[in-house]
Amino acid sequence: MTFEEMLKKVRGIAENKDATGRDFLAVQVNITGDRGGVFYVEVKDQKISVEPYEYNDRSCAITIDMENLNQLIDGKLDPVFAFTTGKLKVDGDVGKALEFSKLLK
Repeated sequence: MTFEEMLKKVRGIAENKDATGRDFLAVQVNITGDRGGVFYVEVKDQKISVEPYEYNDRSCAITIDMENLNQLIDGKLDPVFAFTTGKLKVDGDVGKALEFSKLLK
């Protein structure tokens, strides 16, 4: 999967999610490897935005490779397991990273 395909996949998921009543959340996703890149997911004013940029005032940043991110989104990789085994790294609020993983399911 290319970075652009992953971005499109995450945007598709975000379009179908209801952000009503959700608190502000800004997560930067750093995808490692040769197909990697950076995007962010922001929940603000009951709207979810997904953009291919860095987010400097973020709640947290997660770093993961493309394969593991795809498995995480598809529900084939548990986020807590991924974190404890080092497949997913979190810089910032770990609780917000967990909230982010629930948002994508």
